[in-house]
Amino acid sequence: MSTKRDYYEVLEVTRSASTVEIKKAYKKLALRFHPDRNPDDNDATERFKEAAEAYDILSDDDKRRRYDQYGHAGVQGAGARSAGGFHDVSDIFEAFGDLFGGRSSGRRSGPQRGSDLKTSIVLDLVDAASGAERDIEVTRRKACEHCSGSGSEPGYDPEVCDYCGGHGQVVQSQGFFRLQTTCPACRGRGNVVRHKCKVCYGSGQEDETVTRTVTIPAGIDTGQHLCLRGEGEAGPNGGPRGDLYIEIRVNEHPLFHREGPHLLCEIPISYSQAALGARITVPLIDGQDTLVIPAGTQPGQMFKLRGKGMPDPNGRPRGDMHIEIKVVVPKRLTEEHRELIEKLAEIEHVDVHPHQKSWFEKIKDLVTGADD
Repeated sequence: MSTKRDYYEVLEVTRSASTVEIKKAYKKLALRFHPDRNPDDNDATERFKEAAEAYDILSDDDKRRRYDQYGHAGVQGAGARSAGGFHDVSDIFEAFGDLFGGRSSGRRSGPQRGSDLKTSIVLDLVDAASGAERDIEVTRRKACEHCSGSGSEPGYDPEVCDYCGGHGQVVQSQGFFRLQTTCPACRGRGNVVRHKCKVCYGSGQEDETVTRTVTIPAGIDTGQHLCLRGEGEAGPNGGPRGDLYIEIRVNEHPLFHREGPHLLCEIPISYSQAALGARITVPLIDGQDTLVIPAGTQPGQMFKLRGKGMPDPNGRPRGDMHIEIKVVVPKRLTEEHRELIEKLAEIEHVDVHPHQKSWFEKIKDLVTGADD
């Protein structure tokens, strides 16, 4: 199909549907548009492939989370199947043949793509703003060096599975369809290892720890992901590696509060600066700038410095810096300072006498009718 439909719409489920509901919906559509039921119907075949592609994404928690957050763009390259959908019906039977009756393209003893891995990196806001490089250490699976990934002790070869005859699948007729399941004896490989490798115990893989350098783009935010292609688990039977996904977490900053691409900062000024106006230096995430405070600025008033916030990792315009003014009242005064403020109070006709009645005393006088 030229335009991809929403995967939830394809499976006819809500966005809050459980995994069980998604599986049930897919099986219903797969049976409805099954090629054996709709011979020579190209539209049914496309619907069959479309449903399989939607199920491939929504049945996987990690892929579904990325799809919910970023749409189709978030799952491009998430797997061999999801990169471009299923191009052949046989791919679907190969992937999901154990869910419903169908045909098989053969056994699964050939190379298969390895699993994806996930890890995380924690940054401070300054590094997130400027971009950074980090070395990460990952433990993953690789082909066993002792047996070259065969699972058999050197000098011995895997033997054809007696249960499935080397096909990797067992098929039973069940009414209109043929029910195909993975062979329980060889687990779909088509062969069994009689003399297991003494290093990997027949799995054909062993652990390795590698260090990789990750380039983090400027402006990245908490919850975003980076992907290192081909740095995941090794694939069974010599298959390609999966991918390594890195979740980014950015710590809170003691001075700046982030809201998407924008930053918020509270700047304290004195009463005289607010009343008379001033030119002050304000901090930025990558330096400092000058802000003109006009005379009569009020507490809580906001100022904006355009383009002084966070950069955008996708190349969009940089965010803004929002400055909130806080007027600071001194807790301790010198005698000269006190005299000047008292003089100001006289000019403003404000009573600041230290022996004036308290608020509670005034309320009491009002209630009793006493003269205040």
